Amino acid sequence: MLNHFGRLLSLYVVLALLLAGALAPRAARAQEGYATVRVDGQALFRLGALDNEDAKTRARRAEESLTNALDSLPAPLLVRRVPAASPPGSEEITVAGRRVVLVTPTDAEGHGMTVAALSEQWSSVIERALAQAAERRRSTWDRFVNAIQSSVQTAFASILESAIVVVPRAIAAALVIAVFWLIASVVRWLMRLIFRRIVSDLTVENLIKQIAYYAVWALGMLVAATAFGLDPEALATGLGLTSLALGFALKDILSNFVSGLLILTLRPFRLGDQIVIGPTEGSVERIELRATMIRTYDGRMISVPNSETFTSRVTNNTASPIRRGTVAVHLGYSVTLPLAFETIHQATQQAEGVLDEPPSSVRLRSLEPDHLVLEARFWTDSLRSDYVLTASRVRVAILDGLRGAGVPLPDSVVQVDLLPRHDPDGAHGPPDSPS
Repeated sequence: MLNHFGRLLSLYVVLALLLAGALAPRAARAQEGYATVRVDGQALFRLGALDNEDAKTRARRAEESLTNALDSLPAPLLVRRVPAASPPGSEEITVAGRRVVLVTPTDAEGHGMTVAALSEQWSSVIERALAQAAERRRSTWDRFVNAIQSSVQTAFASILESAIVVVPRAIAAALVIAVFWLIASVVRWLMRLIFRRIVSDLTVENLIKQIAYYAVWALGMLVAATAFGLDPEALATGLGLTSLALGFALKDILSNFVSGLLILTLRPFRLGDQIVIGPTEGSVERIELRATMIRTYDGRMISVPNSETFTSRVTNNTASPIRRGTVAVHLGYSVTLPLAFETIHQATQQAEGVLDEPPSSVRLRSLEPDHLVLEARFWTDSLRSDYVLTASRVRVAILDGLRGAGVPLPDSVVQVDLLPRHDPDGAHGPPDSPS
């Protein structure tokens, strides 16, 4: 019951966040394409872009004109509206005969007003702001304090305006990523559920799951970038221009990714196989697009990069269902070889875990100075646990068989030979007896 309630609550939260993410970009788009004109940190009005000038440049030019008028001309400053030469129907707002801002039909349309009404509104705002700014500039100290205050106010206001635009976009992008993460997880679960019944190869199942999972993630990142306000075409162009730098910076990651795809496609080994890669030996638990996860025989999990796995020599101990094992037997020169051969062969063949086919065999491997080395060969299951256990049983069986047949076993006795001392006169005799 609690689990069901938790799922319903999570669903409602996700739906609410999706609704907020859908409404947030609208509020953000309302702030786009405009820049605020300020005097001493006080916001006056917002300007849009023109055909030959962006909004920030227009706002900065208007602010510079107002600041220069305040610093160079005595108060009170005369604010007027005059018709502009171009574009047709525009008006100029001037301060002491200097143009501060051009009011165009585009500005009027964006504010839902006529050019005359918008020009009148901005003129009144500029006149009040200049009067207040001139009042704050009566002395040098007042100018100094006012400059600090206006700089701080402008900085915080710019941060707030940027946050109004960026934060909703970031929230929308984060929500998109969360939704696509949920979709990718569901897709991977469905792939596991479906292909486990129709595909018996775990490696193929793993390949399909990962391709579907990362494909959904790639689509989600593209949608999240669009929700953040990035143009997909501009993003692709930027990535194309920086592909060389990214290639050098991410060459190891890309190499592991491509190697992972090749491993999953060519399948030199599968999940559950026992392999040896350099100093690492164990069972393959997962084949990811970045690394191959190997569980060693002592229980440790080791991540081997796919580029190293693909380019290194890999020994697959379980590629074949059976595996040959060998046991070395050391005997002295006094043994009867036919009896030793027969005893070792019977003991090996009768050991638990040794296969009847192919049959076991015994051969003389080498003649050492103080002993013979015989080698018993047998076939068993290729899994390491079975192989190691069978080899141990073969050793025990050989030892019992040799003892039962009366074949002498070598003793670990160190033999010391005393050599005669060299006589300088050329005679070799026994060493001198102690006096």
